[in-house]
Amino acid sequence: MKLNIALLAGDGIGPEVIDQAVKVSDAIAKKYGHDLSWTPALTGAAAIDDCGEPYPDSTHAVCVAADAVLFGAIGHPKYDNDPSAKVRPEQGLLKMRQKLGLFANVRPTFTFPSLIDKSPLKRERIEGTDLIILRELTGGIYFGERGRKDNGNTAFDTCTYTRAEVTRLAKKGFELAMTRGKKLCCVDKANVLESSRLWRETVQAMEKDYPEVKVSYEFVDAVAMRLVQWPNSYDVMITENLFGDILTDEASVISGSMGLMPSASVGENTRLYEPIHGSYPQAAGKDIANPLATVLSAAMMFEDFGLTQEAQDIRDVVNKSLAEGIVTEDLSEGAKAYKTSEVGNWLAKHI
Repeated sequence: MKLNIALLAGDGIGPEVIDQAVKVSDAIAKKYGHDLSWTPALTGAAAIDDCGEPYPDSTHAVCVAADAVLFGAIGHPKYDNDPSAKVRPEQGLLKMRQKLGLFANVRPTFTFPSLIDKSPLKRERIEGTDLIILRELTGGIYFGERGRKDNGNTAFDTCTYTRAEVTRLAKKGFELAMTRGKKLCCVDKANVLESSRLWRETVQAMEKDYPEVKVSYEFVDAVAMRLVQWPNSYDVMITENLFGDILTDEASVISGSMGLMPSASVGENTRLYEPIHGSYPQAAGKDIANPLATVLSAAMMFEDFGLTQEAQDIRDVVNKSLAEGIVTEDLSEGAKAYKTSEVGNWLAKHI
């Protein structure tokens, strides 16, 4: 198979972890006879520094022309620590999602056998955890009307959803549940928020089209509690933008490290793959960041192209590296810590 992949390394540790995912992907391509072409483009703080825009038109053109996008991370302290900054790296991420139509973020949460005792949660609570959260990406409070009034002393952010936006996200949730455990949980705050009541009534109306799927409805605060009590009780969860942002980060630490969880952002055409962690600027350039989430994101990419054995090979070699202690400092616990690049080299070699 011939694939053209847009490569958006971004900021902080993004370029370092992306390099390892490229090494592993190239090793898989060589093993199975695929032709991968990588087209780099700027986004985030790196793009602002270059041209003043966090997601320039040139980068968008590269993404639209690609078969998929592999993305690192964005964010930089010089913008994070300046509340008055007019242009921010995160604006590029929101713009990219909107322009590419990436309305659903697919975030799996699962455990690794060799790391199960490194989770902050007890073994008996997390064994068997294998859930996916679908977060709506292009609506809600992040894209609603916002501003200041009363001479800047009052601020407002508006959460707005249309039935069509809820329907397209829920449809993916139902379809995904049909391929898994046939359980779907709609996470909302329908006892308080009108937008959540729209979510709930829309999903309820869709239940008849998927009679095999068992649907539950839970308030987001209850889910935040139950995720750390009984995460293995969930299968597929759907929720709006802000709730999903928070819950997916909470769920990510179940595995033992945020550096382990991959994700995909999907729309009608373009698909983007990225680790769930941020740019971790404190570690940038030190060759110490955990690249496994980015490598596993590449595995999701191969899976979505129908290359299931290639994806499984990546997951297998990641599990092998964890079992043999070929890990970065976040997982080494006093044993030898390998550099980011060393982990990438080891994975590629063993593929």
